[in-house]
Amino acid sequence: MTSADLLVDAFGRIRENVHGAIDGLTQAELATRLDPDANSIAWLVWHLTRVQDDHIADVAGIDQVWTAAGWAKRFDLPFPEAAHGYGHGSAEVAELGDVPAELLLGYFDAVHDQSVAYVSGLTDADLPRIVDTRWDPPVTLGVRLISVIDDDMQHSGQAAFIRGVLLRRR
Repeated sequence: MTSADLLVDAFGRIRENVHGAIDGLTQAELATRLDPDANSIAWLVWHLTRVQDDHIADVAGIDQVWTAAGWAKRFDLPFPEAAHGYGHGSAEVAELGDVPAELLLGYFDAVHDQSVAYVSGLTDADLPRIVDTRWDPPVTLGVRLISVIDDDMQHSGQAAFIRGVLLRRR
């Protein structure tokens, strides 16, 4: 098994988690917030997808799916196109209330496909490349990819938790 195989597997697990958190829920359930300031499943999935899209496009030197494939226009959110959720407050989370599952999963799957296409071509020799010098120590490609995977796993787990609460309420 290669590093690329491990990365492809990790991104595949994120996909399983995201689909598992969303499949079969209504639009109202996707927008539900467990308290007035909590994140919804819709916002969590949008955010984790935006982060993956932003970070993978950056290290790969390619365009983000969000803008290049027209997803920003389809979502029609009142945020700058570069927004990915960092720093969002309750009002911004609420803006994802009208996003249907098909749109969330369509964007997620497009980002997943681009991410897997990129990581599947990586070798061990690629992973030590410095991709961000704003940190001390500078961030390598390997560390950035693990950071994206970790962030996505945490947020998909949060979405799954909310799903479980919602299903018990049915």
